[in-house]
Amino acid sequence: MGYPTKVQLIKRKQSEQWYINFPSAVAQAMEFERGEIVEWLIEDKSQLVVRRQKVPPSAMKKKRQE
Repeated sequence: MGYPTKVQLIKRKQSEQWYINFPSAVAQAMEFERGEIVEWLIEDKSQLVVRRQKVPPSAMKKKRQE
């Protein structure tokens, strides 16, 4: 299932900033941390990929080991 999200633009006198916000459900499912660094990759004009630089351990693996 996808999560529709609006692209936002803030225009200033000498610059522009574009924003795409993660819905809370997506951020929680991915277990993002505040201040985490991600890298944006342009796959093609219809796909923008976000890649983590440091991937946390899988929650499934944690449960199996306990």
